[in-house]
Amino acid sequence: MNPTLSIAVILTVLQAAHCQMIKELSACLQGPSLRVDCRYDNRTTNPLTYEFAMLKDNRKRVIQSTLGVSENILKMRSSVSLSRNLVCLQLNNFTTADEGIYTCELKITGDYTNNQMKNITVIKDKLERCAGVSLLIQNTSWLLLPLLSLPLLQAVDFVSL
Repeated sequence: MNPTLSIAVILTVLQAAHCQMIKELSACLQGPSLRVDCRYDNRTTNPLTYEFAMLKDNRKRVIQSTLGVSENILKMRSSVSLSRNLVCLQLNNFTTADEGIYTCELKITGDYTNNQMKNITVIKDKLERCAGVSLLIQNTSWLLLPLLSLPLLQAVDFVSL
């Protein structure tokens, strides 16, 4: 086998193994605030950098970023929370003036791929309300649900131990 071809195959496999991909970008209303969830596939514990921006009237406005500089007015009204596989932007006092194309850009230190970016068009009248926290949404095991509901069943004397 050609050594150049061998190296190319190895690099391709390594890149696929470390590839970080944005799986989903969604937006919803949480009271008067906009919530933008950027879900990604994370296969490392390397540090994550992010940028949330809005494109409106052919102008990019950075809301929150660890990659660059944010616009002061939007930064003061927003916050970002990070958890494994999720970066969440909260933009307070969301109005129709804040409508536009929202982007999420992620970069993981030491990753072989370029920055991952996804965008979503946000129009206030077309946004759904954010769902409440659900055990089913959080990938909780079905076997765990009866265990979690046991105190409730005991409280109504349905089950006694």
